[in-house]
Amino acid sequence: MDMVSVRYLVADVDAAIDFYSTLLGFTVDMHPAPGFAMLSRGPLRLLLSTPTGGGGAGRPMPDGRVPEPGGWNRFQLTVDDLETAVARLRAAGVRFRNEIVTGVGGKQILVDDPSGNPVELFESFG
Repeated sequence: MDMVSVRYLVADVDAAIDFYSTLLGFTVDMHPAPGFAMLSRGPLRLLLSTPTGGGGAGRPMPDGRVPEPGGWNRFQLTVDDLETAVARLRAAGVRFRNEIVTGVGGKQILVDDPSGNPVELFESFG
């Protein structure tokens, strides 16, 4: 399967690496500079960049807006037992945006990485 890459702007690459690798099961594939790292989990490649890391991800837009961490776009990680995952992350001091929400296809919750970027944890009913 081809890799799918998602870029997240983060305030601190080292803190983000610790969060994603220790708490969410990502593997660090590359960390060549303080302002950039590449992690993976299955077919998902997560590119972590600081807004001032010197690469293209932090450059201002033509209208003057500058990239920054946070927002509402997110990727979804499927978990087998959402309550257990939430309890483990809460014990580690992770910040959640909401409580578990039950929908038609499963349950979900939004967790923030150290820079305020959301990650959706999802448990399917199927």
